[in-house]
Amino acid sequence: MNEKVFLKVVDNGARAMEEINTLHRQGYLPEDIFVLAHDKDRTEYLAGAADVNTITLEEEGVIKSIANMFRSRGDELRSKLEAMGCTPREAEMHEAELDRGKVIIMARARSATQRIL
Repeated sequence: MNEKVFLKVVDNGARAMEEINTLHRQGYLPEDIFVLAHDKDRTEYLAGAADVNTITLEEEGVIKSIANMFRSRGDELRSKLEAMGCTPREAEMHEAELDRGKVIIMARARSATQRIL
């Protein structure tokens, strides 16, 4: 993915919802906002509650998505973060935040009217 991606680490689901609402007000479309938590069920719950996306095959690509089926959760999370534009070092740092129960909100900008914070 070559698009510039906004990424913010928040402390909990309530802060994630606030950040998602802020992104909506700034013009981001629901399909361009992603949520990621360490626990898959939590990720799905937050994405469903906010009507936004999780990082899927479209963002990761077929090979990485299949490989993730055989990886540890930490390796899978780092792979997803890298698919969204993080460097391996950034992905490692953000995955450590996820290990501590934090939530990551990401958004990709598709138009000149959207700004990266």
